[in-house]
Amino acid sequence: MQLQKVDVVADISGNEFQQYYYKPLQPLVIKNLSKQWPALNKWNWDYFNALIGNHKVALYNNIKSDAYTPINTADDYKTFGEYIEMIRKGPAGWRIFLFNIFEHAPQLIEDFTWPDYLMKGFVKKFPMLFTGGAGSITHMHFDIDLSHILHTQFIGRKRVLLFPYEEQDKLYRKPFEVLSLADFSHYYTGNGLPDYTAFPALKQAKGYEVVLEHGDTLFMPAGYWHHMEYIDSGFAMSLRALQSSFFGKAKGVWNLLGMRTIDTIMKKTAPKPWYNWKLERIYRNAAPYVVQQPQFCKS
Repeated sequence: MQLQKVDVVADISGNEFQQYYYKPLQPLVIKNLSKQWPALNKWNWDYFNALIGNHKVALYNNIKSDAYTPINTADDYKTFGEYIEMIRKGPAGWRIFLFNIFEHAPQLIEDFTWPDYLMKGFVKKFPMLFTGGAGSITHMHFDIDLSHILHTQFIGRKRVLLFPYEEQDKLYRKPFEVLSLADFSHYYTGNGLPDYTAFPALKQAKGYEVVLEHGDTLFMPAGYWHHMEYIDSGFAMSLRALQSSFFGKAKGVWNLLGMRTIDTIMKKTAPKPWYNWKLERIYRNAAPYVVQQPQFCKS
């Protein structure tokens, strides 16, 4: 993979953000966006536990979904309080995602402000909380609705890989899914992951990497692929904004209502042929990006 650092600023004006990051679809970390939010120091495990500790939540482990599993199928359920106690004890590869905590504790809405000066189209009914224990992994994917995301990290640190949507063939995207066939787990350790032997086109993939710390806000442009690993147990909040163009909105609706429905039906009715067709298409799409090694003959 060919990775570069994400740009980092302390603050940025709306005009600069639009010109240099929003319109050209470039990721950015803003250090001070959350500094004036009461949430930055108010939100912690004890506070959340007091508010919604008895609420049952869906949990997800680190195992990548297989060919026959519908998207977003939970691996376990616990109360939020039980989950907090579990991840506090040490490394725990369990996470919660797309959790609308604000539906159950609406007073939390008062603890942050929407940064409308940066971009329009925020879906203000659905701010989402993402939590994970140390060592938990969100595997490489792009968000199905193709929204722009402002992802603010609270407790803990998180390592993030990012790739533009256009890199999808080099990332071995599964047809009719938002997931990569390749496993990027612990890519930074140098243990041979990702597997360039099985996925050679990954060598040509151009992207970004960054470590988010307490208070950092990451702008992920619409369609960006992302892989996240929790260095520490922690949580983050995502604020989503719809694309300004009709085409962008329509493609997101198609993904949600058309693409996902087709994939779910095919996994139920013809799982093996469907999987085999996907594999053939994945490797065919990646083939143009595989650099052939020179062949040498003995003289």
